[in-house]
Amino acid sequence: MEFAFTEEQVMIRDTAEGYLAELSSSEAVRSAMATEQGYLPDTWQRLCEEMYWQALTIPEEFGGLGLGYVELAVVLEQMGRRLLCSPFYATVCLATPALLLSGSDEQKAFWLPQIAEGSLTATLAYTGSNRWDASAVTAIARPEGDGFVLEGELKYVPNGHSADLLIVAARLEGSSGEQGVSLFAVPADSAGVERRWTPTMDQTRPQGTVQLSQCYVGSEALLGKAGEAWPVLESVLQLAAIAQAAEQTGGAQQCLDITVDYLQERQQFGRVIASFQAIKHRCADMMVQVECARSAVYYAACVAQEFLEESGDSEGLGAELPQAAALAKGYCSDAFFDCAAESIQLHGGVGFTWEYDPHLYFKRAKSSETFLGSAAMHREAIATHLLGE
Repeated sequence: MEFAFTEEQVMIRDTAEGYLAELSSSEAVRSAMATEQGYLPDTWQRLCEEMYWQALTIPEEFGGLGLGYVELAVVLEQMGRRLLCSPFYATVCLATPALLLSGSDEQKAFWLPQIAEGSLTATLAYTGSNRWDASAVTAIARPEGDGFVLEGELKYVPNGHSADLLIVAARLEGSSGEQGVSLFAVPADSAGVERRWTPTMDQTRPQGTVQLSQCYVGSEALLGKAGEAWPVLESVLQLAAIAQAAEQTGGAQQCLDITVDYLQERQQFGRVIASFQAIKHRCADMMVQVECARSAVYYAACVAQEFLEESGDSEGLGAELPQAAALAKGYCSDAFFDCAAESIQLHGGVGFTWEYDPHLYFKRAKSSETFLGSAAMHREAIATHLLGE
């Protein structure tokens, strides 16, 4: 695949780079991550009103910009560079694809315009264990009257303690594996929904735990058909993995940039340490990882766009999506973590002090490495696919 940005995509990248450098400076990140909510509402509203990025992939008929997954990856890469603290990833990369792929026209017309105008944040809550496959869906959906009663605990939910809308995955009683999984659009203030903030190592992306206790939802909350949602949910997670990989690429790039800047200032033996050959080799290795990560991300973004244009047809062009997502997430997880760790080492003794930023990227790298499955899990998925063929 020969890939090059269009003029519009270059403009989006340059605009995002400049805008986020000012909006999400190191000082702004540290202020936001000190709050339980994990972001500053005024900053989020400013982003929504000035850039309208929350509507990036929402079709124009629902008030969105109607742009593609490559444009989304372009913006996410810059957000990853700046560790933007916001509900953007949860809303745009988790909840929005779930609504687009599984919602009815009426459900899309109700929820998507609210997301597009910036008045609604949302997230996806699906895992009740430490796994990331179909067996992770442990919440129970029991039919009752014209609706369902939801029960169970959902963990590792990005912005789960603060989002206005929860896309909840639950399974019918007696089902297991990929069978019996359903998706529900549940307002966070519904009776029977309890949420709590879950402090984690990465303060730049907060997580929450959602407890469902006798939570009744009407039939209008069901997205798609009851018990048949796993294929859609699996595609949503693959799209989210590609989005995560785009952020990781941006984070790895920033690790390289801030490290090179520091090496050009720090002096030892009467010369800047950037002039030492051994240091150059290590920076060159970081650059190779970043460039390979970027190639994997934009290949996967192109595949994702083809998948969405086929309206989620997993038998068409989107049949490549699982492998492209696994490739991007697997490689970028390693690349970001390696670059963040190397940044700390090359900064020397100050690398993990609070005043310097490398430790923030190291923590995000570790958190994003495990979210949606480790690099080893994704490599195993690729190997299984190749052996199966």
